[in-house]
Amino acid sequence: MLAFIIQRIAQSIFVVVSVSLLVFLALYAVGSPVDMLLPPDADEEDIIRYSMALGLDKPIWDQYFIFLKNILKGDLGYSFFHEVPALGLVIERMPATLELAGTAIFLAILIGVPLGIYAGLYPGSKMSQSIMGISIFGVSIPNFWQGVMLILLFSVSLNWLPSTGRGEVGHFLGIESSVFTIDGIKHLILPAFNLALFYAALLLRLTRANVMEVAQLDYIKTAYAKGLSGKRVVLVHILKNVSIPLVTVIGLEFGSLIAFSVITETIFSWPGMGKLIIDSIFLLDRPVIVSYLIVVAVLFSLLNLTVDLLYSLLDPRIRVGSAS
Repeated sequence: MLAFIIQRIAQSIFVVVSVSLLVFLALYAVGSPVDMLLPPDADEEDIIRYSMALGLDKPIWDQYFIFLKNILKGDLGYSFFHEVPALGLVIERMPATLELAGTAIFLAILIGVPLGIYAGLYPGSKMSQSIMGISIFGVSIPNFWQGVMLILLFSVSLNWLPSTGRGEVGHFLGIESSVFTIDGIKHLILPAFNLALFYAALLLRLTRANVMEVAQLDYIKTAYAKGLSGKRVVLVHILKNVSIPLVTVIGLEFGSLIAFSVITETIFSWPGMGKLIIDSIFLLDRPVIVSYLIVVAVLFSLLNLTVDLLYSLLDPRIRVGSAS
């Protein structure tokens, strides 16, 4: 087990370092932020002085190695525009994004898994066919159009829910979150639901396919023949085997929710990391962009490591095969 964990940690470190190199080279090729920071009538002397102040006069590899050394110190530079530590700026916005992504994945599991189990157990029923028909819309509708329609229906037409902002934030056990206030929950419902629909449909279809496959196995038929109740067979035997692919998808999709909540955060003006990265891209604020991408890469690596460890707990054959 220890060798398995060390191997996965080494892979995660390699991924983060590789991402940092690719991101740094890509941003270097985009252009210089000095052109946006200085007025159009700035002379050559001002440009050189400003470039030296930002460290942009050094060769690209020197800049990268300085950047890599600073990562180990937790220093990813200062934002060119906000003039505060870039990493601190990203981490400041992280709770809002984690809150949105966490609520969305909870809704996706709550909606997708039970409906997928039902559709897998009764694939020929009209209800199951209706569920699968609706799931097609869930995976097909563009996220941005879906968000706009939700705003038009629930905010503009019905005036039930607010469409922008995070709302009032509450505190519980030292944790700050919108879910601790009524106003915060109202602001959270629409963006979380918009973000959850695609993943709910994805989990529904995956759960249905796996339940249909597992339900045909001999040991399931034997369990029914021994007189076990349908509820016990589903919860103990079927769901345990279905949980392995579900853990993978849920873990990876949670990372996707964090990384790709940009559209939802922009539409609903949610003050998270996604909104910050969009603004930083327009401003060519390199330290913030790099900090965001490094943070996302680390989160992805941690989630993958967690999924691998859960895998090894659910199915010991995985860690045995890895060790061999």
